[in-house]
Amino acid sequence: MTHSTLRNKQAAPAGGQTDSGHLAELLSSASRRLRRGSMAQLEPLGLTWAQARVLRVVAEAEHPLRMADIATRLEVVPRSVTSMVDALEVAGLVRRDADADDRRSVRVALTTRGRGLLERMHEARRQSAEDLFAPLSAPDRVALHRLLGAVCGRMACDGAHCVADPDGPGQRGER
Repeated sequence: MTHSTLRNKQAAPAGGQTDSGHLAELLSSASRRLRRGSMAQLEPLGLTWAQARVLRVVAEAEHPLRMADIATRLEVVPRSVTSMVDALEVAGLVRRDADADDRRSVRVALTTRGRGLLERMHEARRQSAEDLFAPLSAPDRVALHRLLGAVCGRMACDGAHCVADPDGPGQRGER
């Protein structure tokens, strides 16, 4: 299939009416493309896409997180977080500290080396996103941002970042 054929197949049907299945497929395709681009950008940093997600979650937290908290924020099972944190700890990017409130629990925090890698990691993510969104005009990007925010149940967007409302539509707390 040629690029122009693919573009024509992805164009909205006449009259602007779109089928939800078609929209879902386009969104899935864009997501896969962004993930592949991110993985390629993260590889030289020695990170997998999943490890980068863990680093972002730990970095954005106000205090070191328990493994269960990381799993909740990533919407994965706790045992999968353990293997990701193991690899990040071996790489010297995070450390585990005893939880002062619960001896059975540990907290995960960034190391100095992990903090140092964050800017390079964010730049890799920005580059992947720029590659994906390059064909869009500035007004199209604003519209896409607004629409995806609505679909994702995002409540507060400052133009660069959206903060999810934990009780908003489609969020974990509603299920």
